[in-house]
Amino acid sequence: MTPTTRQRTSFGIMTAPMHVTYEEVLQVWREADEIPEIEHAWLFDHLMPIGGDPHGPVHEGWTLLSALAAQTRRLRLGLLVTSNRFRPPAMLAKIATTVDIVSGGRLDFGIGVGSRPSPPEAHREYPAHGLPFHDTAHAVESLAEACTVIRRLWTEEKPFDFHGTHVRLTGALAHPKPVQRPHPPILVGGRAAATLRVAAEHADLWNIPGGDLDDAVRRSALLDRYCAEIGRDPATLTRSIHLAVSYDSPSTTRRAIAEASDAGFRHIVLGLPAPYPAGVARWVADHLIGAR
Repeated sequence: MTPTTRQRTSFGIMTAPMHVTYEEVLQVWREADEIPEIEHAWLFDHLMPIGGDPHGPVHEGWTLLSALAAQTRRLRLGLLVTSNRFRPPAMLAKIATTVDIVSGGRLDFGIGVGSRPSPPEAHREYPAHGLPFHDTAHAVESLAEACTVIRRLWTEEKPFDFHGTHVRLTGALAHPKPVQRPHPPILVGGRAAATLRVAAEHADLWNIPGGDLDDAVRRSALLDRYCAEIGRDPATLTRSIHLAVSYDSPSTTRRAIAEASDAGFRHIVLGLPAPYPAGVARWVADHLIGAR
């Protein structure tokens, strides 16, 4: 997607569910749900803290997302992004369908390979929960197969078998179906070239962490190329970026928003560090979104 491609920019928030209580996250989401400038809200998918006290609290993402879906009425919502390493894809399809139903059709389905071997704070959650940590090639192939079977489970009415390299299903069938038809939007997150190929084939949105905009622009151009190789119009794949919010220096965040938007990123997720100031969602709307 070139910087001159014009689409409406949407803004959301991300509240990492670590070192916070359910009540604190719920308060922010309820407030954001009443603010039209904030269109989407996100959690992450980690089983142990990846910052701060490594022994501190962290909430499981999909369980928390379902609770928040039941407590909001307007926000689109999702995980930025689900680790495909944590859950078998057929089970994940069922979980996501349940959240889409609870939310009345507001789920954006975010998925990615899962944590890399570093930082150690992210890697340690796999052995701690008895989860295998396969090499990158295995993980990317598994992601592509997961996207394929999840979409099929969401859309096909008859049982099917799937015998992939890593995912194998016999008599697979999922009812009920998601509220959204043909299925919830799929957001693939990641920056590796192999993951971008998966995004080109399967994603409606592609997300990358901010911090190095030049790299994000190069990755976006590579995604354009991969789309072209499979005959897809790159403009049909929305570019999303996660930007860290500075409460002390809103002008720094506003500048990052402007630069990302100018670079063609039209889906902007603003990461809110905890502890959350009182009225933080209103502050985001007034000082970051409306003040641009």
